[in-house]
Amino acid sequence: MPPRQRLTPADRRTQLLAVGARLFAAHSYADVLMEEVAEEAGVSRALLYRHFPSKHTLFAAVYQQAADQLLAETRLDPADSLVEQLIQGMDVHLDYFVANRNAVLAANRVLAGDPVIQTIMTNELDVLRARLMGVLPLAGESAREAVSGVLKSWLVFVQVLCVDWLTHEMCTRTQLRDVCIGAVLGALRPLLAEDPAPDWPRQGADPGI
Repeated sequence: MPPRQRLTPADRRTQLLAVGARLFAAHSYADVLMEEVAEEAGVSRALLYRHFPSKHTLFAAVYQQAADQLLAETRLDPADSLVEQLIQGMDVHLDYFVANRNAVLAANRVLAGDPVIQTIMTNELDVLRARLMGVLPLAGESAREAVSGVLKSWLVFVQVLCVDWLTHEMCTRTQLRDVCIGAVLGALRPLLAEDPAPDWPRQGADPGI
């Protein structure tokens, strides 16, 4: 065990979260042991359990931190076109999914029915839906309700499709992103007074790697 560093409680929690995030990204949920987290962090198990009473508590905190970071990095800039905003948001999330495949699969498969993890996911999707609602040309309350319902279903569709893609890469990453973007644009067009992306689908787009 490396020599223990004296840290404030807040800094210690940050350190433990960083170690937990690294281990949950590198290993399946079942293979991550709290003893290993303590050893990697250079702390006693008693100190680790003081901050996080269980592996589930640690994972939930790691996942909440990731959700907060993804929301912070997902910018919907009104100066950009809707397609540009969707591409940026999808790329941010796919970057995280690819880099943290084991953690994403744990949250969506191993802990799929866990109320704490589900609350984190639901809150993140609700924030993303509200942000998208804010940049779409909506006319009237009925259009707003319809678009809100479409976005809610689309975000779940994206989540399920991306998790399936992590398990079995049935297409390239660029194709996956464009399928998701095309799906929401196709679903929204009948509900909006003006086409939110008249240049989509792109002709001759690079299929990516």
